Amino acid sequence: MPRKRKLLAQLSALQSNSSFPPCDALENLRATPDGNPSPKSSKYFTVEKKNSAQLEADFFNQPCVSLAKSFLGQILVRRLPDGRELWGRIVETEAYLGGEDEASHSKGGKQTQRNAAMFMKPGTLYVYQIYGIHFCVNVSSQGEGAAVLLRSLEPLQGLDAMRELRSTGRKAPSKLLKDWQLCNGPSKLCQAFGIDKAFDQRDLTQDAAIWMVPGHDLPGEQDVVATTRIGIGNRGEWTEKPLRFYLRGNKFVSVVDKKREREMAAMGQGSCS
Repeated sequence: MPRKRKLLAQLSALQSNSSFPPCDALENLRATPDGNPSPKSSKYFTVEKKNSAQLEADFFNQPCVSLAKSFLGQILVRRLPDGRELWGRIVETEAYLGGEDEASHSKGGKQTQRNAAMFMKPGTLYVYQIYGIHFCVNVSSQGEGAAVLLRSLEPLQGLDAMRELRSTGRKAPSKLLKDWQLCNGPSKLCQAFGIDKAFDQRDLTQDAAIWMVPGHDLPGEQDVVATTRIGIGNRGEWTEKPLRFYLRGNKFVSVVDKKREREMAAMGQGSCS
């Protein structure tokens, strides 16, 4: 029997006994709904790509700092209009605590049409534009006006599609982007995943085009670097607060704080795998 027919037969038999298709069969038969082969996948991609349990409302319903840390290692999934899926592991976040936070868009508890999503239920997307052209995506948490910025992803699936999307947002032709350059920054992340203002106020637990699934081998506290946020300007004491979190040793992080990592090493905290 030809290899593809044999694999299809094996997959059919296994699916009849379980609602979760085996990962190895899916690796061999990866295809988009229209039957075309899926885009290139990263060698780092080891999680199941189908039928993974989606993160639900209870996960997002936690304090802002806790949620920012809990996001590390989880998987953001984006389904494009043509059916292709993009998968990325969250490796860097920033917490914005709401009214008291001088660097937050909701400082002073002020609610506007622009930041309304920050005051909505946990798990709501807040998408805003910077420099009139780029977008950043946040997720609301517990706390009035509090939200977590997604800063960087480790691309896992759909890398070719990510490159296509990134190229449309660049002014001039350039060298092919390396894997680590696709999503290592908040606006790059949004370009690579096709996230724009149309995603503002969407619910991650309900939306058919974007959601999150649990990651595997989630990091421990010793693997997480807590340092200052980026690009917030002079916000008094809030400029120095350690409200940015990233996976130590992960090459997909946008900005590494070597000083803080040396301090962690001096305290005997091991590096992440």
